[in-house]
Amino acid sequence: MTPRIALAALAALMLGSVPAVASSAAAVPDFSTSEAGNPFVDGWYADPDTTVYDGKYWVFPTSSRPYDEQTYLDAFSSTDLVNWTKHPNVLTTANVSWARRAVWAPAPVQRNGKYYLYFGANDIQSNSELGGIGVAVADRPEGPYKDAIGKPLIGQFYNGAQPIDQDVFIDTDGQAYMYYGGWGHANVVKLNADMTSLGQFADGSTFKEITPANFTEGSQMFKKDGKYYFMWSEDGWTGPNYAVSYAISDSPTGPFTKISRVLAQDAAVARGSGHNSVVNVPGTDIWYILYHRRPLSRSGANDRQLSYDRMTFNADGTIAPVTMRVKDNFEDGNAIGWTTYGGSWSTGAKRYEAGASFGGKALLDTNFSDFTQTVDVTPRSAAGDAGVVFRATQPNTGTDGYRGYYAGISGTGKVVLGKADNNWTQLATAAVTIRPNVSYRLRVEAVGSSIKVYVGDLTTPKISVTDSSYTSGANGVRVFNTGAGFDNFSVDHR
Repeated sequence: MTPRIALAALAALMLGSVPAVASSAAAVPDFSTSEAGNPFVDGWYADPDTTVYDGKYWVFPTSSRPYDEQTYLDAFSSTDLVNWTKHPNVLTTANVSWARRAVWAPAPVQRNGKYYLYFGANDIQSNSELGGIGVAVADRPEGPYKDAIGKPLIGQFYNGAQPIDQDVFIDTDGQAYMYYGGWGHANVVKLNADMTSLGQFADGSTFKEITPANFTEGSQMFKKDGKYYFMWSEDGWTGPNYAVSYAISDSPTGPFTKISRVLAQDAAVARGSGHNSVVNVPGTDIWYILYHRRPLSRSGANDRQLSYDRMTFNADGTIAPVTMRVKDNFEDGNAIGWTTYGGSWSTGAKRYEAGASFGGKALLDTNFSDFTQTVDVTPRSAAGDAGVVFRATQPNTGTDGYRGYYAGISGTGKVVLGKADNNWTQLATAAVTIRPNVSYRLRVEAVGSSIKVYVGDLTTPKISVTDSSYTSGANGVRVFNTGAGFDNFSVDHR
């Protein structure tokens, strides 16, 4: 399980020997989060490591499955951090003679005209077992990667560090380093120029321990403004408190003194957020943190998904705490992360389109209490209404098959707010001009028992009521007796 990387081109802040230059024709991905929705790819994955090759972003994760089924690695690529292409089986145990299970945390890097992929395998528990950190090589970013040396590059415990979760960093002077470790110990080693053998430090040693406070695993190194940022994951990877902390040093070998946690669970969004990597949009000061997290409704150890959010820096170079944001503009043409209950739903037009039904709804796996929820709604007929569900629990298929609130706009010329408990109780209505096939911005602000509903004008509420029936729950969208298009969905804490 591991992460890695920071890239900056045009400025000596690169994690490879060749600068990565974004295509001049491509728009700079300047986002607050994965605005087309988190998770940003489908499936159970963990430990994402990231790099940029020839203007294309690459993510190499662990396949989040039982250890004996972790016999392969997939990759994902994107030119815009929105639309992702899956590259299956970039590395498999068939191409690594000594690896048989628990293939973890790939770390990609380009050098010598080759693409290298470092990985952990076999989850060894002692020096008497075969396994550890390996290195594979390919002629293309998507592979296929093949074992480069026929044995583990690091196959023993040194300084108490389990040989897993490696991150490879090439400094601006050309020296390559590998950061790795589990079982509460972190090491750094030098890689020789061939990228397949270990070098030595000035004192003749090969393995230098750099363990910071509360280190568990998931080493990550990047460089910014001449400073070395070491990140790691702490607490148990199967639990909700898995999180990311960091340190800053003037040297690639430390010392690394913990500054603070920078990414942790949000009880309204996701748990177990950790094992990160970092990517810098080449030629900019735009940074993202990529990581895995566990949906709120899932507790399985391998129920992990890939996400990213904006990472920003304070004036003194410290990292501001990362906010896991909830957005989906459906620009990627999918609705990953949404669960539907009745009705028909599609995303082909880069919006969430619902066919006409009596109460079809789609929900995200969230649990917000006080929040602002916003979406653009386009009703498809003058009948019925369409809008947002919030503080929803116990969802099922049916006209009012949930417990929670609903605010919708109707072509009959009104906005309605009510609550459901397998029945319907109207709380308020207000007159609003609504026309079919015209988009209207709908916003709900819920703080405690206060609920306000805005349509179009986001400064003056159309409806303002007090109701304390439901205090928290999922957020989503719904239709009643009409089709509708939904776009630019977001939920923010209040």
